[in-house]
Amino acid sequence: MNDTPSATESIAALYKRYVMSTYAQSLALVRGKGTRVWDAEGREYLDFLAGIAVTAVGHCHPRLQKAIRKQAGTLIHASNLYYNEVQPRLAQALAERSLGGACFFGNSGAEANEGLIKLARLWGSQNGGRWRVVTMLNSFHGRTLATLTATGQTKVQKGFEPLPDGFDYATFNDVESVRAKITDRTAAVLVEAVQGEGGVVPATPEFLRGVRTLCNEKGILMLMDEIQTGLGRTGRWFAWQNYGVEPDAFSLAKGLGGGYPIGAVVAAPGLASTFQPGNHGSTFGGTPLACAAALAVIETIDAENLLENAAARGAQFKEGLEKIAKRHPFMTAVRGIGLMVGLVLDRPSKPFEAALRERGLLAIATGENVVRFLPPLTVTAGQVRKALRIIRATAAAG
Repeated sequence: MNDTPSATESIAALYKRYVMSTYAQSLALVRGKGTRVWDAEGREYLDFLAGIAVTAVGHCHPRLQKAIRKQAGTLIHASNLYYNEVQPRLAQALAERSLGGACFFGNSGAEANEGLIKLARLWGSQNGGRWRVVTMLNSFHGRTLATLTATGQTKVQKGFEPLPDGFDYATFNDVESVRAKITDRTAAVLVEAVQGEGGVVPATPEFLRGVRTLCNEKGILMLMDEIQTGLGRTGRWFAWQNYGVEPDAFSLAKGLGGGYPIGAVVAAPGLASTFQPGNHGSTFGGTPLACAAALAVIETIDAENLLENAAARGAQFKEGLEKIAKRHPFMTAVRGIGLMVGLVLDRPSKPFEAALRERGLLAIATGENVVRFLPPLTVTAGQVRKALRIIRATAAAG
């Protein structure tokens, strides 16, 4: 009998001893290439999770590797007390693809949403003493105290009371519910184009357009959380571009750095000037290294036509899932946009996620009964077909 622990068991033991138990890991991943990853035992998986929508251009993309190596040998960090030559180039790339304004850079999605909320409050204080923000039930905006309070899910707030004041919750895809929550103290409405953590629920065009009209009518800001949907995941640079609306500002993170941590607030010209020196800051936000990585991601999306690929492969994947669902009544719906797809079940989704993993496909259970798929934008037609074969076999096995 061999009592020697496996590589995964050894890694798990170190985690148990030295890392706070805030996650429930299942694998020890040690290597990635493109849309594939390998665990500590050498088993290969097709990655349709992409680090939760982070590795937008796949694992270890040559262009991203080259950019990081070059910048790491030039200048990694100097602080925002000084200019660096990379940060404004990234800000320009984002502004030119969106609102034409300016950017603030942080390190994560939660920090980006914190910045978005602070920007709204500062603007509101200058415009009639407004400070409250309307967010949506079933939304998700982060794990800091402000962003978990902005999140319309009590399960992430439990135990952290008293929560910061200033947030009111409306019903997603219901404009009249949003209208009912707006008062003379409301500064902004914050909304996702697709509720990712809430079960991959897209906004209807009527809803987002209605919110934009309502914000114009009330003279308040429309803010959008593009943490998960931004940088091509829905087949456009930003999900709001699918709807024919423009927010006043939006947040970015996840796919922006392709795996290197970076977050951003992108604001339209008039609103962008609200922040002045001393209003907000970040020690690590917008370092040359982080910005070089993000620029490489944007350049790769352009060079490899990944917006078009996301739209095409997303349509292929959804069509294939819908065909499988027709044969298996426990699969009740398929929804999403581009390469952000949810498979809705009539039962808890975690066992199905685990069964997919056992067959070599990584996805993630979200909500209570949805399996979420977020493959890299580089995913090929052949890899989509392989994923569908695994899902079909898993469904047939019950």
